[in-house]
Amino acid sequence: MKKVISVLAVFVLISCGVKKTSDSNTALYEILTKQSDGGGNIKFFEILTEPNEIMMLQNDPLLKDKMKKDDIDHSNYVILNMGEKNTGGYSIEVEKVEENDKNIIITVKENVPAKDAMVMQVISYPYTVVKIHSKKEIVIK
Repeated sequence: MKKVISVLAVFVLISCGVKKTSDSNTALYEILTKQSDGGGNIKFFEILTEPNEIMMLQNDPLLKDKMKKDDIDHSNYVILNMGEKNTGGYSIEVEKVEENDKNIIITVKENVPAKDAMVMQVISYPYTVVKIHSKKEIVIK
C-alpha cells in the first residue's frame, strides 16, 4: 500500500512540475478603449512606436491604468480615428490582426448606422486605441 501511495505521490509531483510556460498564449493585440466620442476632427490612423509618443497616452484617464512601464519597450500602439460624424451610431474597430516575419497587419472595420436606425442627433468623433504586443512594423488595411 505504501508503494502505491508513494508512486502516486511521485506521479502527482512530476506532473505538476512539468508545466510548460509559453508566450504563445499571449494575444497579439489588445483593445485598450473603443469610444463613440472623443476622437479627432479628421480621419487618421496613427502608429505610436517611440517612447515619448507612447508616454503621451498615459495622460489619458481611460488609458493610464491599462498601460505598464514595460509596455513602452515591448509594445506599439495604434490610434484609429474615424473623424467627425454628423450623428451617433458610428464606430471603428479592429477586424483582425495578423503577424508575419516582417510586420503586423491590422485590418480595420468602420461601422456605420443603418439608414433606418434611430441614432443620437449629435456630432460624434469615434475612435479606438489598440495595443500591439510587438515592436514589428505595423501595416493598416
